Amino acid sequence: MTEDYKGRIGNLIRDARKHRGLTQQQLAERLSTSQSAINRIEKGHQNMSLEMLARIGSALDSEIVALGAGPTHLRVTGPTTLSGSIAVKTSKNAGVALLCASLLNRGRTTLRKVARIEEVNRLLEVLTSLGVQTRWLNDDNDLEIIPPATLDLANIDEEAARRTRSVIMFLGPLLHRAEVFQLPYAGGCNLGTRTVEPHMAALRPFGLEVKATEGSYHAQVDNAVTPGRAIVLTERGDTVTENALMAAALHPGTTIIRNASSNYMVQDLCFFLQRLGVDVQGIGTTTLTVTGRDMIDLDVDYAPSEDPIEAMSLLAAAIVTSSSITIERVPIEFLEIELALLEEMGLQYSRSEEYVARNGHTRLVDITTHPSVLHAPLDKVHPMPFPGLNIDNLPFFAVIAAVAQGQTLIHDWVYENRAIYLTDLNKLGGKVTLLDPHRVMVEGPSSFSGTEMMCPPALRPAVVLLLAMLAAKGTSVLRSTYVIHRGYEDLAERLNLLGANIETFRDI
Repeated sequence: MTEDYKGRIGNLIRDARKHRGLTQQQLAERLSTSQSAINRIEKGHQNMSLEMLARIGSALDSEIVALGAGPTHLRVTGPTTLSGSIAVKTSKNAGVALLCASLLNRGRTTLRKVARIEEVNRLLEVLTSLGVQTRWLNDDNDLEIIPPATLDLANIDEEAARRTRSVIMFLGPLLHRAEVFQLPYAGGCNLGTRTVEPHMAALRPFGLEVKATEGSYHAQVDNAVTPGRAIVLTERGDTVTENALMAAALHPGTTIIRNASSNYMVQDLCFFLQRLGVDVQGIGTTTLTVTGRDMIDLDVDYAPSEDPIEAMSLLAAAIVTSSSITIERVPIEFLEIELALLEEMGLQYSRSEEYVARNGHTRLVDITTHPSVLHAPLDKVHPMPFPGLNIDNLPFFAVIAAVAQGQTLIHDWVYENRAIYLTDLNKLGGKVTLLDPHRVMVEGPSSFSGTEMMCPPALRPAVVLLLAMLAAKGTSVLRSTYVIHRGYEDLAERLNLLGANIETFRDI
């Protein structure tokens, strides 16, 4: 946009807002942004994506700025060489867990620098439908959450709830707020059948029984039931552990959780619970000992740590484009295995001294990548629970392997069909062979060429395709990219700041 064009758009938005009888603050609340941001937009001082213009048009019911409904797409012109610095944003998975955990607190919860992504937006819509007051405080994405005295569980926003898997983490806190309630079936990424039974097994010791009928979880709570012995999780899952933690937080006795996940988002939840006055021992291990409280009513302020999966995404972007960039605020303790494997493959990089995240615990570094000639690793690449290679980081090794010399076997044993989506790299010129629903063989190096394709319905494989498009010759189009917006805030715009050429557009 030229400055003149931005000014004209700003005037149109101001006139439409006044015609609707809205103040800048009221429009900001409709858009989940700040009054100062609206002021800058109306003065023509703010760059705006097509997505933001469409949202403004919808909020003002104004055809002047509405750009049409329908999905957003990305047009990528490559090949790209990236340069400059970029800071890792806070963890998406920690953010959604903390939003769910805010239901434990009857006081005001303030979360700092929350990832403003579609997954968070859907959860905020669900919380609002329950009567919770939520408010973005500023352009730094600080978020205020104030619950009502009584949650309106009968009014839950079913459409929003069905578009996120995270709503299942309402079970843990809600079992302390109501004896009977319903939650719509969870949605989110299409990664094959993921049973909710591990969640049920973790929460039955707190008296929760759930029946799945007619598209909803029907929950009933027997408050006389409390954990009589240690809870042994049948699956060392992140959300399962978080549900058990939140249930234990409002149980005034001591709960021992064995085979617990010690992953980054679980640790952030533990640190948050400590701020709420809950005693949590064993953080970072697979045995958590929680002494809860019968009531939590505090004004609490917490800053989640940075997202190791976003950090890995940026590392992969630098590697596949053979670029030198500096990635700031990398949570190093959750990327050490990935970096060790990349070093084995030939990656050259340098890193700063460690410093501490805003949560007061997580170790951060700044990493500068150097263009490197990579070769296939000696062994297969497979995920493991923390401190192993993160399951969400595994797909990035497919596009990295595609630019490395040799054959790489990638074994995605957790999800029964996510590996299939990695074969979409073949449409860009990759050489990916599907061995079975869990394993692919990647042969490199590949020479990517631009093409047009649909975005797969899984977050990380979708970003893998976007990164390959950065390295591809010519123009590529990735259609229907909502799934990327679920997990990344302004990813295309931020890559553009590093030198990428990505345009967001709609079919108008």
